[in-house]
Amino acid sequence: MAPNDPKQSSGGFFSSIASGLSNIGSAMSRSVGLVSYEGLEVINPEGGTEDAEEEAKRGRWQQEERDSFWRMMQKYVGSDITSMVTLPVMIFEPMTMVQKMAELMEYSHLLDLADECDDPHMRLVYAASFFISVYYAFQRTWKPFNPILGETYELTNHGGITFISEQVSHHPPISAGHAENEHFTYDITSKVKTKFLGNSIEIYPLGRSRVTLKRDGVVLDLVPPLTKVSNLIFGRTWIDSPGEMVLTNITTGDKVVLYFQPCGWFGTGRYEVDGYVYNADEEPKILMTGKWNEAMSYQPCDLEGEPRAGTELQEVWRVAEAPKNDKHQYTYFAHKMNSFDTAPKKLLPSDSRLRPDRYALEKGDLSKSGAEKSSLEERQRAEKKLREAKGEQFTPKWFDQTNEVHPTPWGELELYQYNGKYTEHRAAIDASSDTVEEVADIESLEFNPWQYPNESP
Repeated sequence: MAPNDPKQSSGGFFSSIASGLSNIGSAMSRSVGLVSYEGLEVINPEGGTEDAEEEAKRGRWQQEERDSFWRMMQKYVGSDITSMVTLPVMIFEPMTMVQKMAELMEYSHLLDLADECDDPHMRLVYAASFFISVYYAFQRTWKPFNPILGETYELTNHGGITFISEQVSHHPPISAGHAENEHFTYDITSKVKTKFLGNSIEIYPLGRSRVTLKRDGVVLDLVPPLTKVSNLIFGRTWIDSPGEMVLTNITTGDKVVLYFQPCGWFGTGRYEVDGYVYNADEEPKILMTGKWNEAMSYQPCDLEGEPRAGTELQEVWRVAEAPKNDKHQYTYFAHKMNSFDTAPKKLLPSDSRLRPDRYALEKGDLSKSGAEKSSLEERQRAEKKLREAKGEQFTPKWFDQTNEVHPTPWGELELYQYNGKYTEHRAAIDASSDTVEEVADIESLEFNPWQYPNESP
C-alpha cells in the first residue's frame, strides 16, 4: 500500500521556536498542596501520569519563584504572550533570537551537497536533513533574549558563509535573515505567535524560509511543524515539535514530507522522524528515517514506499559531539557563535555579541544581566517615544519591507527581503582590512542599535 502524503500547508520556520518559551499529559489536581494550581497540566516525558504531582516539584524553579511567576502569568492563560510580559533572566540563555537564527548554519555543508547533487530527489534528502539538524539545538529549554529593534547578528568563518540577521520590527516582533556562500542563498522572515496554556506554551511559526541552490536556480520552500514547550513553571521543561515538515521544490514540484512523531507514554516515539521524498506526480522515491537529536538516514523505495531490493539504509547526517554537562546545553558551534571566532572584522555595533545583558549572563552574573536588560528595554521604550515625537519611522538597514503578505495557517506575515547593502558594506570593509584592528574582548565595544545614538531619548 502506497504511503499517505500528509496534507501540506504553508507556514513558517524554526527561529520562531526560539522566541517562545509536547503530546501526552494529565490534569494535575494538586501541585505542592496549592488549590490555585488546579487544572495545570504537568507532563513527564519519561513516564506516565501518576507521578504528575511529584514531577511538578522538579525543574529549575524554586517554590517561591514558582508561586511568584504563576501569580504574574495566570491572567495570560489562553493569550499570545510573544511580547506581553517581562521574564526573569534566570530562564534565559546568553543568546538573542536574531543570533539563534544563525544556529541553523552549523550543518550548512548539507546545502552545499544539495547544490552539487545531480539527482533531484537526493537533493531534497540533503536539504531536508539540513533543516532537521537544527532541532537538536532547539531542544534547549532556555529562552533567548528578545532582540532590540535594529539589533543585528553577523556570522562568518564557517563554510564560506556570510550571514546577517536584523530585528526589523518590534511590534509585532519580526526578524529577517540572509545567508550566502558559493552554493546557496538562504532567506527568512520570521515572526512568532504563541498561546499560553498555563504550564505550557504552543509556538506557531509564522514565517517564510527559502533556499535557492545556485547551480540550477532551484528554490526550496519550508513549512515546519509547530512547537510545544511543556512544564514551563512546574516540572522539568521540555520541548516537542509533533507534526509535519514539508520541504517543496517550487521549481519542479518535487517535495519531501516528514512526520515528527509526538512523544508518547514513557517517552516512546520522542525524537523520531519518518517520511518520504516524492516526485512531482506524488510518487514516493526515497524514504527517510531517523531521530532529530541523533541522525537521519535514507533509502530508495518503490511506489509502495517499501525499500528497493539491493539497496541499504544510508546515513546522511549525524549530530556533532557536544560538550558534557554544559550549563545551557550548548553545542560547540553555539559557543563559537558567542565568540569573535565567527565574527567578521569591524563588527557592527548593533551585533548581539555586544549586548551587556547577554554578556553578563554568559559570565554568570544574573544580577547585572537583569539590570542591563531592564536598562536596554527602558532605552528602547524611550527611543520609541522620541521617534513618535519626531513623526519618524524605523527603517531597517539591511532588509526592505515588501508589499507582499505571505499567508500561513496561523496568520499573515509581512515579508522583508535582503537589499544587498550588507554585501556592499562587507566588501568595503574587506578592501580596507589591513587597517582594521582585531577586537580583544566584547567589553571594549559598546552595543549600539539605536536610531538616535547621539540624543538622549
